[in-house]
Amino acid sequence: MINMATVKLVLWKHNERKDGKFPIAVRITKDRKSRYVFTGKYVFEKEWDAQSDKVKKSHENSVRLNAFLRKKLSEIETISDKSEIIEENLSSDQIKRKFKRQNTKVSFFQLACERIRNKNLEGIYSVGQPELSILYNIHEFLNFNATLSKEKVIEGIDARRKARISKARSGPQNLHDDLTTLANKSSLNFEDIDTAFINRFKSFCSAFLGHKTRTITNQLMFIRTIYNLAIKEGITDAKKYPFGGEKEIIRIPSGNKIGLTTEEIKRIETLKLEENTSIWHTRNIWLFAYYFAGVRVSDVVSLKWADFLDGRLYYQMNKNEKPVSLKIPEQAHKILALYMPEKSSTDDYIFPFMKKANPQDKKDVFTKIRNATKLLNKHLKKIADKCKIEKNLSNHIARHSFGNIAGDRIHPLMLQKLYRHSDLKTTLNYQANFIHKEADEALEKVLGE
Repeated sequence: MINMATVKLVLWKHNERKDGKFPIAVRITKDRKSRYVFTGKYVFEKEWDAQSDKVKKSHENSVRLNAFLRKKLSEIETISDKSEIIEENLSSDQIKRKFKRQNTKVSFFQLACERIRNKNLEGIYSVGQPELSILYNIHEFLNFNATLSKEKVIEGIDARRKARISKARSGPQNLHDDLTTLANKSSLNFEDIDTAFINRFKSFCSAFLGHKTRTITNQLMFIRTIYNLAIKEGITDAKKYPFGGEKEIIRIPSGNKIGLTTEEIKRIETLKLEENTSIWHTRNIWLFAYYFAGVRVSDVVSLKWADFLDGRLYYQMNKNEKPVSLKIPEQAHKILALYMPEKSSTDDYIFPFMKKANPQDKKDVFTKIRNATKLLNKHLKKIADKCKIEKNLSNHIARHSFGNIAGDRIHPLMLQKLYRHSDLKTTLNYQANFIHKEADEALEKVLGE
């Protein structure tokens, strides 16, 4: 059962002004924790009726002032009541923040920049750059000159993007400056984001940014995320929500997920490479990911010896922080043995790309993981050429390869566990990409007659 918040007008006696007056505030109490919203009004202590929580009639503007205070009190009570009805269970601090939000005009860019900044402060660096890029795309959309030719518009966008990249490479990228600039430049309000806006943005992304369907979908998902946050914070009304129902429905395109065959995996396993070279380490890391049912390569490169105990791998996924425990396959044991001579303690990273990372510095760890995955993808292209594999050999294809080889031989519930999916439906949809037997047999029945 949700505890109800109590909302009350009080005279704040801890901050007396020079003229002897005290501020009037709305006190919000929930679970014995109180927060105060100051009304901007001040009175002498003798003018305040503590029993009735209002200004006494002796005050020259008591009627008007009490009406103002009741309005503020009512607005905060409404937020609290709605929270209880929908079982949102807001804390006193959240009720206060929601009230302040709805009484302050916050633009889409301001809220989006605040979210990115907070994620960065929390050490979730994987969010910052991709979402910042989306904001720049929206900014380009809002400011593109329709009187220019398509070629000129694209030329301008490319020039500005190259300038940002060049600036980032010339020195440490200052995310704070980028976010401050964007937050101040755009006045896009949530009320402006309707079905027509979304359709125009999709067309712009396709025509001027050259985005494919999945990239456009990712950007719409970001816009939806910020809009949902705005509703939760009381910045905008849910009635104006432009997604779902008869409005914009975001569908993630399935696409063809193509994995390697057993024979192609064998080619990679038996490929002759000079030991302790970057390409040799890349092959080992990719196979290690494959042997553990397609563990993300970004997780593999950051594994430590402490993650292995009693013949099992215990680790927490970086993407969703899910705990994972899997038995170490014999093939993975052989790879671990190659790196055992370099082990000095259980806190050591197993693979060399993270050896110089500072585990206490989240930004440093993120940067080195990002640089490692880029280097691995580069070397995987060379491995594909050497193995005469025409498929796009990348970090993520290790997961697709396991799914392709597993086919329909493993029960979906077991695959769900191996893939670390929260929902069985996700597993079924994912694995459907690799099960072709029934369709092949149906086609053969028709064409074979």
